[in-house]
Amino acid sequence: MSSDGADPTAIVAIAVTADDVVTALEATQRSGRRTVLRVTPPFSGRMRARLHRPGDEESTETIHLDPTSLVAEPPPYPDPDETADRLRAAGAYSTDRHHDQYAAAVQEWRTAVREALVDTVTLDTDAGPHRVEVTRLG
Repeated sequence: MSSDGADPTAIVAIAVTADDVVTALEATQRSGRRTVLRVTPPFSGRMRARLHRPGDEESTETIHLDPTSLVAEPPPYPDPDETADRLRAAGAYSTDRHHDQYAAAVQEWRTAVREALVDTVTLDTDAGPHRVEVTRLG
């Protein structure tokens, strides 16, 4: 094990907030721009993963957790066009109904993601896969 704190196999547990996981997954699915939860060295037994948008100037020792790895079977993000189509098919479309129905669908999606957070995640390391506990904050 490295003495400089750069060995990710030292990690036993990673703490995440449910809101950070939801935000990362939503940002990735809505915009197509990769958003992750980042763990930075020096690594120790318990680490905190924080919301992050990766850039070109990243440390090779930094761990980026894809939000989909932190959610058991992530549900698809609601599509506003599908919401509009359902309302039109029912003969009940209005701008206000569309807004309300879509906002409700997004809120249901966020709740489903929060409820589906995993208890463990596997990190890819130079020493091979390393399984760690996921601790939920907040």
